[in-house]
Amino acid sequence: MITSPPDTNEPSQSDAFKPSWGLVYSHPAYIIAFTGGVGLSRFAPGTMGTLAAFPLFWLLYDQLRPIEFLLLIDVMFIIGIWACGLSGKGLDNPDHGGMVWDETVAFLLVLYFTPNEWIWQLAAFALFRLFDIAKPQPIRYYEQRFKSGFGVMFDDMVAAFFTLLCLAAWRSWVLMEGYV
Repeated sequence: MITSPPDTNEPSQSDAFKPSWGLVYSHPAYIIAFTGGVGLSRFAPGTMGTLAAFPLFWLLYDQLRPIEFLLLIDVMFIIGIWACGLSGKGLDNPDHGGMVWDETVAFLLVLYFTPNEWIWQLAAFALFRLFDIAKPQPIRYYEQRFKSGFGVMFDDMVAAFFTLLCLAAWRSWVLMEGYV
């Protein structure tokens, strides 16, 4: 059984509750949802979850064939639906800020399709964080519409799509102007 946060009678408890390392390591769903504890960061946990994708990408990119890499991202997405859904229920907050697996997985996808040059990856990081934080439509729609583990994971995939769309437009402009 998944461990829940301490019970109090305060209605805002689910928003103010700060999970601990002990809670995160009390169940595999929490470990995954919090990207091994990265989501416990006091400073910008979503940004830290996004940054966690970099070492994973560097470790896996040369080890896996393209189809294997993409299948791994699919599996990570599906596991994230389960882990974030269960963790959200346990925390009584369906999209707790410490659950950063969604950022990690979505940004892995972005990195896969981004040119393997630091300027492109830096631009991808900045764009992804912008879309994830600002949540322009339709990202905001999906975040509000789906409250389960699927919703937690899906809105970040939409942010990843918009990031890749902007990068593709930038790359087309760069190529068209002859900068590369």
